Amino acid sequence: MSDVAFPFPLVVCDTGGTNVRFSLVSEPGGALGPAVHLITDDYRGLPEALEAAAPKLAARPRSMIACGAGPVAGRTLKLTNAPWVMDGPETARRAGLAQGLLLNDFEAQALMLPAIPQDWSRPIGPLAFGSRGPQVILGPGTGLGVAGLIEIEGRHTPISSEACHIDFGPVSPEEFALWPHLERARGRVTSESVISGEGLARVHRARMMTLGFPDPHLEPPAVTTAALADRAGEAAASLRLYWSIVARFAGDMAVTFVATGGVTLSGGVLPRVVDFLDEEAFRRAFEDKAPVDALARRIPTRLVIQSDAVLVGMAAIAATPERYAIDYSSRKWV
Repeated sequence: MSDVAFPFPLVVCDTGGTNVRFSLVSEPGGALGPAVHLITDDYRGLPEALEAAAPKLAARPRSMIACGAGPVAGRTLKLTNAPWVMDGPETARRAGLAQGLLLNDFEAQALMLPAIPQDWSRPIGPLAFGSRGPQVILGPGTGLGVAGLIEIEGRHTPISSEACHIDFGPVSPEEFALWPHLERARGRVTSESVISGEGLARVHRARMMTLGFPDPHLEPPAVTTAALADRAGEAAASLRLYWSIVARFAGDMAVTFVATGGVTLSGGVLPRVVDFLDEEAFRRAFEDKAPVDALARRIPTRLVIQSDAVLVGMAAIAATPERYAIDYSSRKWV
């Protein structure tokens, strides 16, 4: 590993297709400062958003670690669901930063796993975390992210993934009836098109049409609002089906990575609809992976309920970069 240091104060940044968040950390191991929330589409790119956030930070940052919802190519990142191209060296030059690093959003989520306090997550099922082995993290927001994490000789190594774009099909009679009514995304039904935030709305609209009702044209927040207002209603039933689909995809990713260290769910959608999570039904769908169902039954699952967890994880990388197996030589900005 080439020598790399991230001078403090450090700004950490989480960028999605809808929102971008900044927080300042004054010293290694220090607490996060108040988060500054901005709308991604309000700015041309990362330098402009950082400039807008800077007056609300407690000090001028000397370095930055940022993650974004899109693939990383060295020192640049193209957001999948927004027009930004995040250019690390250009951001460093314009903001006067001494160092910086770009991560895929779920690469960053994977790297945060060693730093998550126990009370920042909710167990799903009886199995406890703590076993050594590969881990998986996945979750829906504007899109859907999936990544893995392994530990080699004491260093944490992320495994990026674009599993959100694999084709996705039905398995139960209810889902087979639903699928012909599902809105396609760019002509395909993918895991992201069904499990993202917009996927929640697609599942509800398709389910209502399956039952003979017209398309309700509800957006994801409205589906959740309707479900909370009537927990015996159709929107609530759609949310329970959505959780089942999430569970079986999580089980697919668990056996794909042989994730004996556990599967963690995160993202902006699931904590908002956790009232409709049936843990026993989740585990049944998660474990239904014959002929490797015995493997799935050994894998614990949990849901991150603290929205700042990924920011804390990036701050931990800056504090002890030697603990993380990142190709700093080809990815650091300066």
